[in-house]
Amino acid sequence: MGDRLTVGVEEEYLLVHPVSRQTSPQGEKVVAAAAALLGDRVTTELTRYQVEARTTPHTDLADLGEEIRSMRTIVARAAEQQGLRIISSGSPVLTAPGPPPITDGPRYARSLSEFRALDDEQSACACHIHIGVRGLAQALQISNHIRPWLPVLIALSANSPYWAGRDTGYASWRVMTWARWPVAGPPPYFESPDHFDDLVGCLVTTGAIMDRGGLYWDIRPSHHVPTLEVRVADAASTTDDTLLLAALVRALAVTALTAIDTGAPAPRPRPELLRAACWRAARDGLAGQSIDLSTGRPVPATVQVDRLMTRIRPALAQSGDLDLVRAGWSRLRTHGTGADRQRAAYSRRASLTDVVDHLTSSTRCPA
Repeated sequence: MGDRLTVGVEEEYLLVHPVSRQTSPQGEKVVAAAAALLGDRVTTELTRYQVEARTTPHTDLADLGEEIRSMRTIVARAAEQQGLRIISSGSPVLTAPGPPPITDGPRYARSLSEFRALDDEQSACACHIHIGVRGLAQALQISNHIRPWLPVLIALSANSPYWAGRDTGYASWRVMTWARWPVAGPPPYFESPDHFDDLVGCLVTTGAIMDRGGLYWDIRPSHHVPTLEVRVADAASTTDDTLLLAALVRALAVTALTAIDTGAPAPRPRPELLRAACWRAARDGLAGQSIDLSTGRPVPATVQVDRLMTRIRPALAQSGDLDLVRAGWSRLRTHGTGADRQRAAYSRRASLTDVVDHLTSSTRCPA
C-alpha cells in the first residue's frame, strides 16, 4: 500500500429517457457498449435501469478523479448510443409504477425468489469506496473505528430526496430502502475474524443472505478484492462529491490505523443509538440535526462534520488531501448536498423533469 492507502470507487448510474425523463430498462445494452472501452469495469446491476462502473485502485486522488470523469464520459456516451442519458442519484426521480424489471441471470433470479418484494425498490444507487487493506483482521479493526462516523457520512453524501415522482421528506431515501434488508445498516462491532466468519456462516444458514456478497452492511470486507468497502453513501451527482467522499473515507481509515497501532480502543456506541443516528442523518442531511453518539442528544449536523474534520485532519495532511477536503466542505456549506441541489432545481418551476435535467448535467463530465 506504500505511504498512502489505495482507494477505488464503484459508482452506480440510472438510465433515463431524454424526453419523458423516466428510468429506462436498457442496462444490458449500455453495459455492452461501454465494455468496449471499460472491459469488466462496467457491469449490470439488479435492475435493468442501472449500470455499475468501477475504477482501478489509486493512491493519488487527482488520478482517481481523472478516471472517474473518463468512466462517466464513457458510460454516458454508451447510453447516448441507445438514445438515453445517465444520472448519478441515489434514487429514481421519475419511474414507471410497479416493480422494476430485473436483470437476467441466476443470481438475480435467486434474489427475487428469496427476498421477493424487497427487490421492488432496489433501483437505488450507491457510491462504494474501497480502501486497500492487509487482510480480514485489519479490515474488521478499521471497520470498528469507522462505524461511529457513519451518520456523518450519510449526511454529507445525501442525494436521494425524490422517489418515483414524490418528495419523500428525506435527504437520503436510499438509506431507508436498504435498511429493510435483513443484513443492512451499520455493521456489528467485530471482536475477531472468527467472530465475523461465525456470524456470516449463521446468516447464510438462516437464509438472511445468499453468501458473503449479500452482506449489505454500510461497511464490509469485500468478498472478491483485498479491500474494506464503505458503502453507506448515495451515488454522488458530481465527480467532486465522489472525490470528497473518497478522501474522507481514506482519512478515516488512516486515523483508524493510527489508533490501532497505539492500542486505542474503537468507540462502541449503543447499536440502537447508532441506528437512530443513521436514520436522523438520512432524514435531515446537513440541513438539520444529528445525534451526538457520546451523549445521545441532538446537535446541528454541521457541528458533527466539523468534529469529523478535526478528527481526521492529520490523516488528510499526511495524504495530501487537506486542501481538497477543505474546498469540498466549503462547497457543501455554500451549495448544499446533492439532495439540497435536487430540491433547489425543483423549486425553480416545481418541475421534477428539471430535477432529472439537473442530474443529467451534473453527472455528465465536460468533453
